[in-house]
Amino acid sequence: MTIIEIESMLVTKQPVLRRFWYPVIPVEQLVDGPKAFTLLQQPLVLWLDENGHPCAAEDRCCHRSAQLSLGKVVEGHIACPYHGWQFNGQGSCVKVPQTGCEIAPSYRVAAYACTERYGYAWVCLADNPLVGIPEIEETQDPAYRSIHEFYETWNCAGLRVMENELDLAHPAFVHQGTFGTAEHTMPDRMTFHETEWGLHVHGTLGVVNPKLQQQNLQMQTTATVRTLDMTWFMPFTVKLRIAYPNGRVHIVVNTMTPIADDLSQMVQFCVRNDTEADTPAADVIAFDRAVTLEDKRILESTDFDVPLSPKREQHIFTDKPGLIIRKKFAALLKAHGEVEQTRETSLPSPDRQSLGNWQAKQAS
Repeated sequence: MTIIEIESMLVTKQPVLRRFWYPVIPVEQLVDGPKAFTLLQQPLVLWLDENGHPCAAEDRCCHRSAQLSLGKVVEGHIACPYHGWQFNGQGSCVKVPQTGCEIAPSYRVAAYACTERYGYAWVCLADNPLVGIPEIEETQDPAYRSIHEFYETWNCAGLRVMENELDLAHPAFVHQGTFGTAEHTMPDRMTFHETEWGLHVHGTLGVVNPKLQQQNLQMQTTATVRTLDMTWFMPFTVKLRIAYPNGRVHIVVNTMTPIADDLSQMVQFCVRNDTEADTPAADVIAFDRAVTLEDKRILESTDFDVPLSPKREQHIFTDKPGLIIRKKFAALLKAHGEVEQTRETSLPSPDRQSLGNWQAKQAS
């Protein structure tokens, strides 16, 4: 048997990815008690402290290893369901009901940086994050409103979704039921600008304007043009600013928070320069729901172990944003002394045909 290394980035095997902020849960879901979440394969418990601020810690009591997320919040502390030990937001044990003695410093659980932004609890698993939470300036502008849209797990890699969001060739095929049209298989224009921690893409794309979207945009034409300013924030957040000829702006903010190598939490909200009276939030969500389901169907069929090397897959011009993203990931790993992690698989022979046959067999 020959061991073949399949070159790809496995997010849970790259320690540097623990040094970024990720939205893990809507804060409103913590109001009625603690919740569990897994971030980069690290089990977490999240809860609200006495001031209503979100906290995050390892979901394992240091006493007898019970899940803290099965417990309850007592005066802002997470209380273990097994013996009632209580821990504060810094992970220190503040109460042991069975003893009146001083609590030893070793009685503690691992706690993680946690803060609220845009209505979500964001967590960083490292003490020294490389960069702050992405700034969405329009959320501070009174001319705009924010709408929470989707919070669900997708069976795919976050990197695939980031590339998809900046891919202006796929709408004509993937989004034929919503805004895509065969008359515009390529954007009218695309420009790129790299930043230290991301990428900005500007483009224009002709689209159709179905009935629901006509109501949402208050545009009665059956076709229109999207002017897109798309920003990718390393590692897995993208902001799509979509402007229409009548001045309406619809901004989609999407983060694919990594749970495991093949599983991501899709966190999406939108920001718009209209009001509920202009367009009900339910109608906005309904149209975006149809769009995301079209994407989800395709993206969940893709390989989760995305290769950073451009040699493993074929490309066209509109793939350039994705290739820049892969290049920047490769540079990030190199800068922090890491190499792209691989899956090791036993195969009968090292040729590519055997590799393809093996992968097909595993999928079936």
